[in-house]
Amino acid sequence: MGREHHARLPRTRARFRGATGAVLFALLLLALAAVPAGAGADGARGDGARGDGVRGNGFHSDGFRSDGFRKETARAVRAHERARARVDRLRESDASPTEVKDAERRRKAVRAGLWDLLWATGRNSGDPVAVDPSGQGSRCPFGDRSRPPERRAHPWTAPTRRYWLSAGYAAKGSRWAHRHTGQDFAVDSGTPVYAVGAGTVRATTCGDGFGNQVVVRHRDGYFTQYAHLSRIDVRKGGRVTAGQRIGLSGATGNVTGPHLHFEVRITPYVGSAVPPLPWLRRKDVEVTGAPALP
Repeated sequence: MGREHHARLPRTRARFRGATGAVLFALLLLALAAVPAGAGADGARGDGARGDGVRGNGFHSDGFRSDGFRKETARAVRAHERARARVDRLRESDASPTEVKDAERRRKAVRAGLWDLLWATGRNSGDPVAVDPSGQGSRCPFGDRSRPPERRAHPWTAPTRRYWLSAGYAAKGSRWAHRHTGQDFAVDSGTPVYAVGAGTVRATTCGDGFGNQVVVRHRDGYFTQYAHLSRIDVRKGGRVTAGQRIGLSGATGNVTGPHLHFEVRITPYVGSAVPPLPWLRRKDVEVTGAPALP
């Protein structure tokens, strides 16, 4: 299911993929046109997104200035979410294993194309998640390794506590070049930040607009990002469980004040974000604007 080998591909291959990715990806999307147009209606909408999925990348996304590139990746994100929703419906309706397998193959094909395109772009633009995912080269501020919580009442949880919701997914504003790509949780600096579910730490980086960040890959294939941290308490390759502390909130990177920037992505890279609150609701996690209980 994963495509972790990309970090080991030669740079010449990255440049080749960067040059031809858009053409190949357009052909891929045409091949997937058979996926029903309304298949992703339950998962492709977010606050202010008008059902269009990612409509541009945020203030942090220096490698995504081309309108054509943003539109191409946005179409791919929508295609993936439609394909994912179709797989879910087939499983719920007890469709034949062959039909489910074929639908899942289509979903993975969309993700593979998007992954290749964004990885190559990330390498060329210096995205630390693609270039230095361990954060060792940038000497990120690592704290002591955290431990799993003693008790887990639910396999999924909110990423922090005692918050109020500030900038939402797809919001407009002077702080972003296009649209906001995640959900901001306004918290005091030093507030614990938790993994929303079990998974493997894909990246722990620092030095770009996201500041100190952690990216976790979950068992369902999605990735969650936790940005602007003041400290990182996990390491690349480590396993985490729901509710395990991965760091402390802060105001690193391009921010005006302390908060947690939380994203859900199809790949580890900028440009593949999906609406985070509907994704959490599918995990039975309700996030509201009211302060959460400790």
